[in-house]
Parts: sequence; C-alpha cells; structure tokens
Amino acid sequence: MNTKNHPTQPPRWADRLLEWFVSDHLLEDVQGDLYEIYQRRVKLVGIAKAQREYGWNVIRYINPFFRKQKTTHYTQPLISTTMLRNYFIITWRQLLTNKAYSFLNIAGLATGMSVALLIGLWVYHQYSYDRFLPESEQLYQVKRNFDENGDNTLTFNTTSLKLTNVLRSEVPEIEYVAESDWMGSHGLKVGETKLFKNGAVIGRDFLQMFQYPLLEGDPKTALHSAYSIVLTESTAKALFGDENAMGKIVRFDNDNDLKVTGILKDIPSNSSFQFNFLVPFDYYEQTKSWIKEARTGSFGNNSFQIFVKLKKGADYDQVLAKIGPIEHTEKDNVNAMRSTVIMQPLQRWHLYSEYINGKDSGGFIEYVRIFSVIGVLVLLIACINFINLTTARSEKRAKEVGIRKSIGSERKQLIAQFLVEAVVLTGIAFVLAFFLSWAILPAFNALTAAHIHIPFANVYFWLITIGFVCITALLAGSRPAFYLSSFQPVKVLKGAMRMGKTASLPRKVLVVAQFCCSIALITGAIVIYQQVQYAKDRPTGYDVNRLLSTSVNGDLRKNHTALKNELLQKGIIESVTTSSSPATDISWHSTPEQWPGKRAGETVELGVIITDNEYFKTMGMAIKDGRNFFSATDTNSVIFNETAIKRLRLENPIGQLITFNEKQYQIAGVVKDALMMSPFTAADPTMFLCTPDVQDEMMYRLSPQIKTQDALQQLTALFTKYNPSYPYTYEFTDVTYAKKFNLEVLIGKLAGIFAGLAIFISCLGLFGLAAYMAEQRTKEVGIRKVLGASVFSLWELLSKDFLALVLIAFVIATPISWYLLNGWLSQYAYHTQISWWVFVLTGLGALGIALVTVSFQAIKAALMNPVKSLRSE
Repeated sequence: MNTKNHPTQPPRWADRLLEWFVSDHLLEDVQGDLYEIYQRRVKLVGIAKAQREYGWNVIRYINPFFRKQKTTHYTQPLISTTMLRNYFIITWRQLLTNKAYSFLNIAGLATGMSVALLIGLWVYHQYSYDRFLPESEQLYQVKRNFDENGDNTLTFNTTSLKLTNVLRSEVPEIEYVAESDWMGSHGLKVGETKLFKNGAVIGRDFLQMFQYPLLEGDPKTALHSAYSIVLTESTAKALFGDENAMGKIVRFDNDNDLKVTGILKDIPSNSSFQFNFLVPFDYYEQTKSWIKEARTGSFGNNSFQIFVKLKKGADYDQVLAKIGPIEHTEKDNVNAMRSTVIMQPLQRWHLYSEYINGKDSGGFIEYVRIFSVIGVLVLLIACINFINLTTARSEKRAKEVGIRKSIGSERKQLIAQFLVEAVVLTGIAFVLAFFLSWAILPAFNALTAAHIHIPFANVYFWLITIGFVCITALLAGSRPAFYLSSFQPVKVLKGAMRMGKTASLPRKVLVVAQFCCSIALITGAIVIYQQVQYAKDRPTGYDVNRLLSTSVNGDLRKNHTALKNELLQKGIIESVTTSSSPATDISWHSTPEQWPGKRAGETVELGVIITDNEYFKTMGMAIKDGRNFFSATDTNSVIFNETAIKRLRLENPIGQLITFNEKQYQIAGVVKDALMMSPFTAADPTMFLCTPDVQDEMMYRLSPQIKTQDALQQLTALFTKYNPSYPYTYEFTDVTYAKKFNLEVLIGKLAGIFAGLAIFISCLGLFGLAAYMAEQRTKEVGIRKVLGASVFSLWELLSKDFLALVLIAFVIATPISWYLLNGWLSQYAYHTQISWWVFVLTGLGALGIALVTVSFQAIKAALMNPVKSLRSE
C-alpha cells in the first residue's frame, strides 16, 4: 500500500492494524476486498464516512481465525527447479526487451566490479608481504627508540653489534639471531662476466629464520663458512649460464674469492627483502678489523640491523619488557641510557614503516585504506545505478507483479524472482569485469610498479569471488526486490498505482550520494596533484641538473685521483667530489658531545656527511656565512646547515668549538639548507666534516659544453679503465630526486583514474534515469509543444531536477572533502593549501558533465514530433 494518506485511500492506521494481525497468506485477499468496498463507499457516502466504515470493517477481522500463527496450510516453496527455470526465462526476456537499460545496468556494474577487483588484488598484494614465509609470525626486527630530551622519540632501524651477543645469551625466548649489514651494490665477477648487484652481509642463522626456498644447499650450513656466498637463481644464471653454480668461485669486490654454497629461488616481489646474494657476516669478521671492536665495544655504535626469531609459544610482550632496558647497563653512555630496545613484527614491516612517538602508527597502510574505501565507493556507485534504474522502471513491472500475486504468488517468491534477476545481471557483469580486469592488469602493474596476477589456481580466490558476486547482487538487488514485490495487486490492476514524489525520493537521494562520492574523488585527485607539484617546485638547495652519482667500489678508491684529473682534463665534467652519502640522502646520524650553550643531559640528533672541499661547489650549495673547507685536509673544521645552527641555538657560530666523536672541531661556515631527505618535510639538521679519505659516493657534474650521450660514452671508457673489475654504473640525481615523489604521484594517478570511472558510472545511471523520465513524460512534452513551448523550455523542464541534484551533491561533498583532504595534507610538514577554486572547478566540472549527459535525452525528447507522441498515447 502507498504509505501516504491520500484522500481516496483508507486510513493508514487501519491498514497497519490489519497487516499486523492478519495472517500473511490471507492478507492479500482480505485487504483487496476491503479496498474495493472502500472505493465504492467513497462514491456513495463520502470520504469521511467511508473511512470510518473501513476502520470498523478492519476491526471485525480481528478474530482468532485470521490471527497470525503457525498453521498447517499449504505454502508454495520459496524456490524450485521449475520456478528457477521460469525466473531465468523471465530475466532473459527482460534483458532482450530492454536492451538499452540492460546495457546501462551491466556496463555500470561491470565497471564498478572491475575497479573493486583490481583494488582488491592490489590490497591483497600489499597485505601478503612476507606472509609467504613459514612461521613468519615469529620473526621480528630489533629496533631502538631514542628519547631526545624528553619531548621527542626517534625510532631507528640500526642497532649496535654488541646487542646481538646479549640477545643470544640473555634472552632464552629467542631461538635465532641474525646481524646484518645491507651492503647495497657490490661487484660479482666470474671470468669476463661482471655484475653489480644488491646484497647483504648476514648472520649465519638467517636462512633458518627466513625460510626462502633454497634450490640447492643446506640452510643450516650455507652461511657458516666465512668465504662463501649464496646466490639467487637469476644471479647464478647470469654469472654461470646453464652450468651448475654450486661449488664454483665468485670474485667478490675484486678482493676475495667466495665459494657458492647455496642457490635461492628468486625472491618474490612481495618480500620486504630484495637481494641478489648473501655473504656470511663472518666474512666481515675476517676482512674488517673494526668489526671485533664493534661487537665488544659500546651500545652507542649503532650501525647494523638485527633480526630475531622467537621460539614457539614465546610471549611477545614479555620479551619486549625484558629486552627494552638492555642498553641501560652503560650508565655513562647518554645514547644507551636514552635508548629502549623494541621489536617490530615482520608482518608489519611493509605497511607500518612510520613511527610516531615510538609506535609504528602509519606508513603505506594509510594508502591501502584509502584505496580500499575508494574501491567500495566505486562499487557502491555502480550498485546505486542498478537500484535506481530498476526502481525507476517499476511501473513497467507493476502489472506483472499484480498478476503474479492475483494467481497466488507470495511476496517472498517475488522477492526471490527479483533477486535471481539481480544475481544473473551481476554474474554477467562480473564475467565482463573479470575479462576487463585481466586485459588491463599489465597496464595496472606498470602504473603501480607491482607484480599482481589473478590467482586462477587458488580455491580461496574463487570462493571469495563467488561471495563477492553474491554480496554485490544482494546489495544491488535487495531494494528493487523488496520494493517491486510490495505492490498491491488491487491497486496495480485497477490502475490506481501512483508513482509520486515519495516514490522518486529514494532515487534522488541515491543520485546525490553518487555524485557526492564522485565530486569528492575528483577533488581529492586535484589536491593530491597540487601537493606533488607544490613539493616539486620547492627549492632543493642544490642543483640536481646534470649531476651524476657513482658508488665508489673496487679500484676506484686507489685510482680516484687519477680518474678525477683525467675527467677534468678532458672537459667531461666541471667538478667532482666524494661523500659518505649520496646527494639525495643522509646515511649517518649522530650526536655531538659538546657545543656552546648545551644544557645538562641534552642531545641533538644531526645528520653527518663526510666529504671534501669540492662538495659544495659540485652540489651547487651556497655558503651563507663563513667559509668552505680550505682543502681536502682541513680535518679540524666543521660546517653546519642553517637548521643545525637553529637546533643547537648557536649565535655568531663562526669560530666556535664543538666536540664530536671525542674530537674538537671549529665551526668554519654555515651552508644554506638543502633537501637531502624528504621533500615534504623540513631540512634535516646536518653537519659536514672534511677528510682526505675517499668516501662511498662519487658525485660529478657534467660539463655544459658536452652532450649527455657523448659524456656517458667517455665516462664508461674511463671508469672501465680505472676500475676494470666493475661495470660502470651511475644515477642521475634529478631522476633519483624525482623518485621521492613516486608514491604521491602514484596515489594521484590512481585517484584520478578512479574518480573518472566513478563519474562515468554515475553518468551512466543519470543517462538511464533521464531517458526513462523523458519516456514517461512523452505525452506531456507533446502537449506542451502543441501549445507553443520552445525547445529550450522543454529542455529546462526535463533537466532542472537532475541538475538540482548535482548541486545538492556539490554542497554536501564540499565540506566533507575539505575536512578529509585537510587531514591528509596535515601529515606533511610542507604542504599546499586547499584553494576555494578547486571546489568551484570540481563543481562546475561535475555540473557540466551531468548537463551534457541529461541534455542528450532532454533535447531528443524536446525535438520529437508531437503528433507521434500523442498518437502513441
């Protein structure tokens, strides 16, 4: 029954009483008979008396015969093979009869489901990191929280080598401990084959902890010999071809020969560790004298990463409480006394890389959540299309419902019929979505730099997929099913069924919801793009153009001066320097012991870069106060950046003395800040020291008189000449710096794509609703045309309601978008401001798109020949 108390309808209270009391299988007949009597009495005695009589007649039915109770009357089954076959036939006929609406429904659902499927696979890939390893829940990385003056907690991945001895001997809950130094790229040589690959020096228990598939070798002994090496399958093939690499010799860094003791299957893309070789930590013990001192020295020497595996049944919280104060035994070491040892579970490494006040509270998980929400929203928008288009055409199905009910169909059977229709449509849409996702997956992988695949052989994937289809069908088909099955046969068959404003209100609300989501996504894509551009336009403090970097390895250390002189002499480069850090990073942080104005117990964590007197010239960094290093032997001077001077509260710093690593330095100069870490945060406080020793990175700027390609050819020849055991490798600093924006750029691109798809799906639904409304008002349009209405006035008549809905969506979406985006921007210390024109532009864009979508149908209806439209009526 129509819930609105219309003058020609019986009182609603009486209907509610009847529906509450009378048994379901009798309600249709009783209510239909009472309704017919009521209509006749209205004509004979008037509305008021007829309503009173209707109420009395209802009360007369309040007796035990009609009461709702458990009965033994025959009820038709909810669904049977015959009925199911009938439902499929009706569904198929509906598809063929209404091809345009069926296409809009299926296209919208397929697009939404494709987006949801791709995002679902991507999210699963992110959550699957490291979980493929056996017993991964027992693996942890040891880290430390450093209390900086009580007002800030810094978390570091590096710890002291001395800590490994304590963990092994004093914490029985720990089964394995592996110390490590992730070495970066190193030289591997076999005959004339030279590779420069990433690897690690790792503790001998590593392969028993992290059980990567070992194709050859024994994980218990593969890393026990100091002069051994474990290769990945692809690295072994690159070095030895089709020969069996086991037992063969690899020249490592052109210093020592290492024996291949294991071959690992290539590391999966969803592993936090990515390496091509492993060298035992014992190799460090044998070849580097300072390692023994680091192992037995102070907790303050934090240069290594430590991984542990807890025994089965060990309590994480108890172990954490036990290891936390380990370093506090060194009472005279401020660094150790302010450090608390912590552990991070392996399964949280990938998603929770950011620490706030000592807790892993954020990181990539934020973006995983964002896109999970986007996937749900896009699918919801597609479901809204289905709901709107189905309920909008309810009048076309009303007589079908009336006839079915009049011949005995129960409401639950009609609900089942419409849900079956929804499942069929959703199934067809999913098949299309599946093939669409499969076709665009390579492009999606290229965009996200991921290695996602559809797990065809995974039973759980198909079970989840079937559940996903059923949930989507239920979500999309439930309201149409319950709405259509609620029609009263008496009203429908007598033509008294009216679809007024009340019936269209839910559709309008859903259209507003659709465009709210679409407008919010578009606004988000624009703001993310603005933020990335804002950070890219930020002055870096140094010149990244034509600046290259090469790792110092092999013979480059002893031949550095000769190589430098020949590069300058031939005019290939205009300046060159060496440094302990590349241009776009700071590899070492530490704390000076003394400086003017230091407070009791105060510590300040500074970035430390060891370099030479050519560093600032090569980098293009400007000295603000004081001077540069006199020469490469100016080892008693130190230069700070502006942020470090402020952090240390130094006034008139030039000439003042500080103590670092038990040595006194004089402040020679102050250099302007440069963005060596994140471009979204303030510059790190940094100190620069000078030493004649060659460091880890060689940076050089190409001469402006030489073409880049010609320069690279000459550089390759000269580097090969002075470092024959290594291939020449290089990185352009501008490219490396641009990689710092990769995540934000990816988020912006994906948000833009999904926003476009959301607005596309919304417009599909709007197009279908506009077509239906134009069809419903065909007679009205024809009469108005005959009476002289212009095309513009008819267009306005048919379009204004839809445009009003988009405007309402804009008004609702704007403050919500501002609030969410402002919260997202606040995580960046350096961020743009959200301008008012972003919302205006988005609103006008959404309005324009909706206008074009609706206008097509409106103008088509307005241009129709009125003779045809009136004759058809």
